[in-house]
Amino acid sequence: MNARQNKRANAEDIGIDERFISDMVEQFYASIRADELLGPIFAKRVADWPAHLLRMKQFWRSVLHNSGEFSGNPMAKHIAIPGLQEAHFSQWLELFYTNLRAMDTNPQAVSLIGERARMIAESLFTGIAINRDGIDGASQGRSLPHV
Repeated sequence: MNARQNKRANAEDIGIDERFISDMVEQFYASIRADELLGPIFAKRVADWPAHLLRMKQFWRSVLHNSGEFSGNPMAKHIAIPGLQEAHFSQWLELFYTNLRAMDTNPQAVSLIGERARMIAESLFTGIAINRDGIDGASQGRSLPHV
C-alpha cells in the first residue's frame, strides 16, 4: 500500500494528477479519431467512446499512479486486430508524444509518461509479432520512436 501511495505522490509532484491524466486521454484520443491511419481502426472497434475513454483513464491511472483500478487484457485485444504493423504503433506513439508535449507539462512528466507509452507500444507490438511469426517476432518493436 505504501508503494502505491508513493508512486501516486511522486507522479503528482511532477504534475501527473487525475485531471492531467483525464485531459491527456481526452486530447490523445481526439487526435487518434482524426488520424487517417489509426482513426478507421478505432472506428471499427469503439462504439461507445465515453466508455472507452473512461477505461483508458483507468488504464493510465493504473500505469502512472499504480491505482490498481484497471483489469483487462490489452494484449489479447490488440492481437485480435488483423494487420497491425510497426507503422501503426509508430504513428500511435508520434500522436501520443505530440499531444503530451502540447500539454506543456513538466519535462520529467513528459519523460516518464513517454517512456511508459513506448514500453507499452513495444510490448504490444512484440506480442503481436510473436503471436504471428513465432519467436522470430521477439525482435520487433525496437525501432519504435522515443519521446
